[in-house]
Amino acid sequence: MRKFHWKGNIYLFLAGTLTLMMFLYMVCRVIFYFYNISLFPDMTLERFSQIALGGMRFDLSVILYLNSLFILLLIIPFRFKFRPAYLRVVKWIYFIVNSIGLTANIMDIAYYPFTMRRTTLSLFYEFENETNISLILFQSLFDHWKLVVIYILIIIIMVKAYNFPVVTGPQIKSKIHFYLGGFVLMLVITGLTVVGMRGGVGTRVFPISIDNAAQYAPETKDITLVLNTPFSFLRTLGIPVIVKANYFETQEEVEKIFNPIQIPVNTSPFKPMNVVIFILESFSMEFIGSYNNLGTANYKSLTPFLDSLIGNSKAFKYSFASGTKSIEAMPSVVCSIPSIEIPYLSSHFSGNKINSLPSLLREKGYYSAFFHGAPNGSMGFQAFANTCSFDDYFGKDEYDDITDYDGIWGIWDDKFFQFFADKLNTFKEPFYANLFSVSSHHPFNIPKEFKAKFPEGELPIYKCISYTDYSLKIFFDKVSKMPWYNNTLFVFTADHAAGETQMPKYNTDWGHFAIPIFFYKPGEKWQGIEPEIIQQTDIMPTILGQLNYDKPYLSFGRDIFDNTNKTHCAFNYLNHNYQLFRGNYLLKFDGKKTTGLYDFKNDELLRTNLANTLPDTVRSMSRYLKALIQVYNGRMVDNNLVP
Repeated sequence: MRKFHWKGNIYLFLAGTLTLMMFLYMVCRVIFYFYNISLFPDMTLERFSQIALGGMRFDLSVILYLNSLFILLLIIPFRFKFRPAYLRVVKWIYFIVNSIGLTANIMDIAYYPFTMRRTTLSLFYEFENETNISLILFQSLFDHWKLVVIYILIIIIMVKAYNFPVVTGPQIKSKIHFYLGGFVLMLVITGLTVVGMRGGVGTRVFPISIDNAAQYAPETKDITLVLNTPFSFLRTLGIPVIVKANYFETQEEVEKIFNPIQIPVNTSPFKPMNVVIFILESFSMEFIGSYNNLGTANYKSLTPFLDSLIGNSKAFKYSFASGTKSIEAMPSVVCSIPSIEIPYLSSHFSGNKINSLPSLLREKGYYSAFFHGAPNGSMGFQAFANTCSFDDYFGKDEYDDITDYDGIWGIWDDKFFQFFADKLNTFKEPFYANLFSVSSHHPFNIPKEFKAKFPEGELPIYKCISYTDYSLKIFFDKVSKMPWYNNTLFVFTADHAAGETQMPKYNTDWGHFAIPIFFYKPGEKWQGIEPEIIQQTDIMPTILGQLNYDKPYLSFGRDIFDNTNKTHCAFNYLNHNYQLFRGNYLLKFDGKKTTGLYDFKNDELLRTNLANTLPDTVRSMSRYLKALIQVYNGRMVDNNLVP
């Protein structure tokens, strides 16, 4: 038998190539942190070390999954695996699958500020209707050129390191020893690979999932750093995220705590007011002076027009989005359906029968229309508008002048808002209209003629916010002279908060959802901001309440004008934790146990976890949240979203 040599050994080569990928995934994690360092305040070396060590478990799992064919081709006990042509094929399999994994990791570094979580397979559902995806990707590559350079360097390292050792063999000349030893090693390596994929050994170890990342995350936002993007993709492949919960034994028991069926008790006659809703792209609460010490020396509002409206509106200091993505806003605002765990439009249940503002108001003789200046079909809004029973959809295709197209997202806001105003003036009353703005979006451009009026601010989005605010001003200047104006309820909200913030309090697990929500009625004597909680799912029931709507409907929100409903709360989902806001407190719940309780009104940076000191509050809030989850998941799975 020929003497064994370590150098050129195919099994050591296999171990080295997998170790190389572990190293590169860790490099991606470090880059992820430094590129988004402002979103992970107070990070320490000890904290990051815990994150990194835990993250290796998830890295190893997905690397073994991605390289399973590569591993198999190197460990099969046949001599032809040493042939140069065979090894070239094996090499390209390694390069291709691992380049895909590294690409996903690097791309998510730039995408994370917009979603505040690792990207999953729902991404493909969110962008499946985008006709301008190539432009979006090209612009993103240009804006994040540093990441492109880093990615190229990482790929070069992978290629150079792979090609450095030279595999020789077979080193064992005896065929009996070669095949017998090779077969035994194949069994051993296969077993170790399966263990690594599953994340451990033992009867209590199941294949690790996204939820397991929490045990290595000192803070919930750190879950994103523990995970890697290929793992998040893999673990959401073919799995329905929404499954029934069983916190309570009977439906009667759970619906005593939370019941989404709204039965109006107001006997006043129906009021056929017009309704106009603005969903403003990326309008964080941080940008709006009325919510942020307007008039103080250290703060300058970006939205003088909206501030003027809020002073005469029904508004609340603590108003929250349902999610962190645009596609999570439309169901919440129009149908009072939140997004928990996965955007409703990306879920397996997006075809469920639902009630909505257009469908409910149609029974009262309303005409309805949805406006979005993006290419028709973008974000799946047009399809969902049809599901919601909107009578008409007006997008980029219905806009006549293509020169007003920004080249990526849609028609400039000032031009499309004027188009919106003109169309509204042609509608027969009563009508309901919904507009989703587009201009305050990456890459944060505004029309040339406004660049002097709205110069660059400390953040690239600042000029876009001021520009859209001005676009709203000229819209109202126009429609205030139209005959239907005084009989119209205007509602303002954002789709989600912006990815970039400056105030530390908005870079928190509550601040990531802080957006404006307010109601304006010309001539109504409402007085500004009240110190209560409101969420996007409250918009539909509040509108119906203002119209004295008199039939049952399903809603996961409340009428904010209804003083008999004392449950002022909001809920959303972040970093694999359900979040419930009620009173002064934010409760965080991972589906099995409470992970945190914070006095978010007085402890704005969420520094003190009160879960162990306020057990009664934890018990009450977690009971309510469990009921909400069980009702939501059960009705979603059972297609039971109408009364």
